[in-house]
Amino acid sequence: MTRIVVVGGGWAGLAAAVEAASIGAAVTLFEMAPSLGGRARSLEGSPPALDNGQHILIGAYTETLALMRRVGGDVDGGLLRLPLRLRYPDRETLRLPPGPPALAFLRGVLACSAWSWRDRLRFLAASSGWSVRGFRCDPTLTVAQLAAGLPRTVRDDLIDPLCVAALNTPAGQASAQVFLRVLKDALFSGPGSADLLLPTQGLSALLPVPARDWLLARGAELRTQRVQRIEAAGRGWAVDGRPFDAAIVASTSVEAARITRDIAPSWSAAAGAFAFQPIVTIYLESPGSALPAPMVAMRESSEEPAQFAFDLGLLGHQPGLFSLVVSGAAPWIERGLEATGDAALAQAIRHFQWVAPPRIVRVLSEKRATFACTPGLKRPEAAIAPGLWAAGDYLAGPYPATLEGAVRSGLAAARSAMRQRTNETSD
Repeated sequence: MTRIVVVGGGWAGLAAAVEAASIGAAVTLFEMAPSLGGRARSLEGSPPALDNGQHILIGAYTETLALMRRVGGDVDGGLLRLPLRLRYPDRETLRLPPGPPALAFLRGVLACSAWSWRDRLRFLAASSGWSVRGFRCDPTLTVAQLAAGLPRTVRDDLIDPLCVAALNTPAGQASAQVFLRVLKDALFSGPGSADLLLPTQGLSALLPVPARDWLLARGAELRTQRVQRIEAAGRGWAVDGRPFDAAIVASTSVEAARITRDIAPSWSAAAGAFAFQPIVTIYLESPGSALPAPMVAMRESSEEPAQFAFDLGLLGHQPGLFSLVVSGAAPWIERGLEATGDAALAQAIRHFQWVAPPRIVRVLSEKRATFACTPGLKRPEAAIAPGLWAAGDYLAGPYPATLEGAVRSGLAAARSAMRQRTNETSD
């Protein structure tokens, strides 16, 4: 039986481990944190709804949803599916009805009464042009440059918030080519692809815990320790002295760069060269209060940091618990978490009605939440060396740093490792 080691127990590592075990490998997984899930997990000892950041999925995340189902995750009960709807505290903007994607998009834009008819038609013309060009553009363009000719209302209400939500990079810095790929898959890849899937339980219950139980039931070995060294061992690889037939490095790009420095210096340098964008999540509590919808878009400014607010009570979590999300949060990180939390709290008080004065429960920051998805960014390939593969949302590909990108990379790494091992043994 092929022995495969996976280094890293985030969503990419879990996908790789599950896929390798499904194909028939004996899997060992190393994770240095006390719990699995990486940057998308529930916090230890917290209420069930308190995660290390507010995550949403969309209907286009087909591989992620399939993986959840494969390991026994409660996809239908654990995710609230809603049509794409950008509702602000003061007004509705774009809302997509059900149906075939192109028709739903057309109907949604034409029905958006927050925009003038002229603005609606200009946006439809621009998006038709993107479609005709295969959702491709000059790779040096930023999203702000791509959207420069669009009406200001469309940019403010739709483009900028979608960009920072999907790429965690402000429109003035974000890659237009990656953004167009996200739009293509979300809005035009099939019925329901643009639907929002909002977690109704802690993130760990969606995949990390079911995947752990699934792996253990199939004889996988899960070890809680930080890997110090990977080195060649015959036709395979040794991890801290233990031999394996193939290895998958599914840790963060920073960790991957560290443990591959002596094996593949050029690959390591590429993995270690990323700039990062942080995300700050502010959890609020106000007993008896509720937002007008489970997810509400907000307008950020130099004094108001949050772009989205979530009513976790409406999502089936603890009533009266809310989260505010600050994506692309580098300027706010510089001001400090206390200042960011205070500004977000003041923003929420100004724009929502509260039965009881809201108070901050916790302010969390993920300083390396995602890589900065900028134009022309060079991302390393999955192949590090023969029999040694990488998995992670930072690898070369058309997607930004998303759960779907992580899962797809993990599945691909496991398949490549097993295919190469099969070819070697058949020679």
